[in-house]
Amino acid sequence: MKGDSILWVVFIFMCLVSIIEMYSASSTLAYRAANYSTPVLRHVLFLLTGVALVFGVQFLKLYQIRIFSYVGLIISVILLIFVMFKGQSANDATRWLSIGGFQFQPSEIAKLSLIIVAADLISRIKNKKTDEWKYFGNIIVLLVVVCPLILLENFSTAFLLFFVVFVMMFIGNISVVKLGLVAVTIVVLGFMAFGAVKTIPKESMPKMFDRAYTWVGRIERHFDESENKTAKYEITDDNLQVQHGRIAIARGGFFGLFPGNSVERDFLPQAYSDFIYAIIVEETGMFGGIFVILLFLILLFRAGRIATKSSTVFPAILVIGLSLMLVIQAFVNMAVATSLIPVTGQPLPMISRGGTSIIVTCIYFGVILAITRQLKEEQQNAPKNAEKIPVVSLDEL
Repeated sequence: MKGDSILWVVFIFMCLVSIIEMYSASSTLAYRAANYSTPVLRHVLFLLTGVALVFGVQFLKLYQIRIFSYVGLIISVILLIFVMFKGQSANDATRWLSIGGFQFQPSEIAKLSLIIVAADLISRIKNKKTDEWKYFGNIIVLLVVVCPLILLENFSTAFLLFFVVFVMMFIGNISVVKLGLVAVTIVVLGFMAFGAVKTIPKESMPKMFDRAYTWVGRIERHFDESENKTAKYEITDDNLQVQHGRIAIARGGFFGLFPGNSVERDFLPQAYSDFIYAIIVEETGMFGGIFVILLFLILLFRAGRIATKSSTVFPAILVIGLSLMLVIQAFVNMAVATSLIPVTGQPLPMISRGGTSIIVTCIYFGVILAITRQLKEEQQNAPKNAEKIPVVSLDEL
């Protein structure tokens, strides 16, 4: 087990929490399965595959990670275009491709690939006057190509990806003026899109924009509940997930009901994916909820330490980008489960049920561990290769 030992501990604890809570939260899937253990065994199989990937990826060199990212980005763009025409629908969203009986989300591959490519392009900026426009423009072009393809069916993922790459560019010391222009453009386009959805009937819009009306509806319901106190206690078809998520968290208390004793898992749609954090709090209470939050905070803290120890720009920017994507996605999932923000459909990394998300999240960890492994090797080899420089005192000078 190479790389940072603390990150390994965080990864192992996430896997343990995932197995325990998936076993409990997947009751509705178990009822429909021929064998009650099928859903959790499937989940464990994906986790074991992910663990094997972590072990393998941690031995990759940085130049190999660069090459794989460019290939992955090209393939993911092709698959994102293909999913628009031949994608599989679930929960009113067409995000999946089915090849050989295996379903996966191309957007997960695109996220990982684009973050690595963006880190590579940022690291190539050696001279701000001559290089910045070139590589900044390349990153913007990639964002303009990839994010709209994801945006059509998954607004939250596209927004998270754009935000993380934007932060990476800010940390990479790209001109604040350029970043400000990008931010203003996105805000203006966002208001224009919101106004179009509010004024143009759904029947008059092309079918590819149907999900926009779902997003606007979720945002409006979320803010309507803040103003209308009676609506907060009404359970309807539109707010079923949100309300049962609140009930699950309210039942948890401080120590919870103990794993396996959840009641809301049988009533809460997507208890095993989008709202698994509510089940964690119901069964382990505030103590368990804080423990999961701490796991992601430790991941972010260690990533910051790793970045400061890196001697080159690429691994520093990359480890920050990968950790930010995981941590922000986790906090978005938790915020949805606790009704702080509208429903987004973001899974809790490493813990929610899923095939593609677990596999790709494990690759995130593998890449971060590969960076820490290389840093360790550099530190171990540095004293051997370094030339001894004679010390000259001030008196001798």
